[in-house]
Amino acid sequence: MFKPGINGSAPELATSPPPKRAAAPLLDPYGVPIASSQVPKQVRASGSLSDRIRVCVRKRPMSQKEVRRKETDITNVANRRSIVVNEPKVKVDLTRYIEQHSFVFDEVFDEAANNEDVYRRTAQPLVESIFTGGKATCFAYGQTGSGKTYTMLAEQTGLYVLAAKDIFTLLELPQYSHLFAWVSFYEIYQGQLYDLLNHRKKLFAREDGKQQVCIAGLAEFDVDNVEKLMQIFEYGNQARSTGQTGANEDSSRSHAILQICLKHRRNPKKVEGKFSFIDLAGSERGADRGETDRQTRMEGSEINKSLLALKECIRALDQDSKHTPFRQSKLTQVLKDSFIGNSRTCMIATVSPNSGNSEHTLNTLRYADRYVSCRCSICKLILKNFENS
Repeated sequence: MFKPGINGSAPELATSPPPKRAAAPLLDPYGVPIASSQVPKQVRASGSLSDRIRVCVRKRPMSQKEVRRKETDITNVANRRSIVVNEPKVKVDLTRYIEQHSFVFDEVFDEAANNEDVYRRTAQPLVESIFTGGKATCFAYGQTGSGKTYTMLAEQTGLYVLAAKDIFTLLELPQYSHLFAWVSFYEIYQGQLYDLLNHRKKLFAREDGKQQVCIAGLAEFDVDNVEKLMQIFEYGNQARSTGQTGANEDSSRSHAILQICLKHRRNPKKVEGKFSFIDLAGSERGADRGETDRQTRMEGSEINKSLLALKECIRALDQDSKHTPFRQSKLTQVLKDSFIGNSRTCMIATVSPNSGNSEHTLNTLRYADRYVSCRCSICKLILKNFENS
């Protein structure tokens, strides 16, 4: 058992074309056909995997509990880049109607996609960059219960496990024999840093003379195989802050950050590359979580503050702003080197498909859509689709 330390063909005959069949109507959650005028047109299947910042969306399948409640799937993945949400609404005169919302992202994964499919289009293209001195960051963002922790930190198929397999495979190559991997695991809870591999020791983020952020006292362990990494993660995950809310009985109340650093064997203090896997806390509003006590309200306040700061940092970077507000939250402060210089970032927004979570799903998609809007205006996005089609 892992124990923490301190450091360490033939042509076809010409025939008359068959008569065209009318397309099946798109039904709303109440079984009423809706107009298809707002359904987004086909766009290019996928964005470039070499983009510095990519925003992807993953839709999870309907759960058995949702099926038993006879809830309806209102989220439709139109193609590999667009997703439509048919939000059920009620007018003042109690007339039911559907409001349709369309979003376009770099990649959209439907409920049939597994973690391996998601990994190949999100985190895998980032692995090679850390072997050339780069910093890679992969976020999982979304409502509690939407599948973000399963996507990022599942025991056997989480993105960190799949990425670690590729990292250790590359470390076996002769050209990378001078490198070895170190892992650290900590959380950000109510604006404070805690080491999950060293008895939740409180940590402090400092800036050195080169304005690089260092986390004083963070425990790191050298790893050379996936099994050891999973064992370390399992130990740290048990110490992570969770709590019962109205949205989930076992909700993550902190941002968990698992980092794999590549260091030089002759100079362990020199970081050659770094991959950060971040499982963000649930994004629900305080009223949706049923918050009644002061601690839970404070948790929600800090979570929302850090998520807002994260969005503002991405916006400033993509607009080439002279000032990037890294110090607005501990999350953006400790991840400063993951956004500047030779860095690449992928954000995975996870959404629930059922009608009961329509508002949460829309909030998640709107938050993620702001990242796309930060990188280019709507006109530029449309122009890019035409140029790549």
